[in-house]
Amino acid sequence: MPYSDYNWQITNPKNPISAKESGIHSNSHLHSPMYFFLSNLSFVDICFTSTTIPKMLWNIQTQSKVIPFEGCIIQMYFFILFAGLDSLILTVMAYDRFVAICHPLHYTVIMNLWFCLLLVLVSWIISALHSLLESLMVLRLSFCPVLEISHFFCELNQMIQLASSDTFLNNLVMYFGSVLLAGTSLTGILYSYSKIVSSIHAISCSQGKYKAFSTCASHLSVVSLFYCTSLGVYLSSAATHSSHSSVTTSVMYTVVTPMLNPFIYSLRNKDLRL
Repeated sequence: MPYSDYNWQITNPKNPISAKESGIHSNSHLHSPMYFFLSNLSFVDICFTSTTIPKMLWNIQTQSKVIPFEGCIIQMYFFILFAGLDSLILTVMAYDRFVAICHPLHYTVIMNLWFCLLLVLVSWIISALHSLLESLMVLRLSFCPVLEISHFFCELNQMIQLASSDTFLNNLVMYFGSVLLAGTSLTGILYSYSKIVSSIHAISCSQGKYKAFSTCASHLSVVSLFYCTSLGVYLSSAATHSSHSSVTTSVMYTVVTPMLNPFIYSLRNKDLRL
């Protein structure tokens, strides 16, 4: 079946877009579900980076590495919130590509505005509840009056390791929640792309195959970058006790990856180029 990508608004491709219509709100080419999810991903990436980098830069400027316990919990809450949202929105975007390629004739019916809003809202609720649970679990622990974290932000695993009380339940919730959230997201992405590959393979025209695959290339790049850096953070913290190595991989995860996401999409998509 040939691939077709539909927008929420019908436009005439013969009419060129003027400079006045180049904005996102006025440019109907950017009103498709894909760009709606991309704008949410960009917003989440900005918030994700903002939870750690401003505080780190302030510490460097003031030569102070102190953060109150309440501030640490707040920073940890928002870090978990936006990290989970990144994973869930990438899953939603994979589903969007699945519908666009496997069910092109029903794309506008399935991926309507209200359904897209519902998908984003559910992602926010799931991530917020997960982050709230993890933060409340940390509050039940006992800590020494003064703690030193071998990191540039308040990371959940570091906080649990520094607790002076029993952390079995915290570790159980942390690993179960991480596996459930990341596993569900990754399973959804893999399932979507398995169906996409089957649909692309059934297309007889090589140009149609290329066009269908090219719409997924940016998303595949972002997904690979996100999960590879996430795996790198986990392996570096588990395999080595060097704080320098863990911090380096965390900077890649919290700074470099969110910064590269919009560039990956803009370089491969003519609608986002200047």
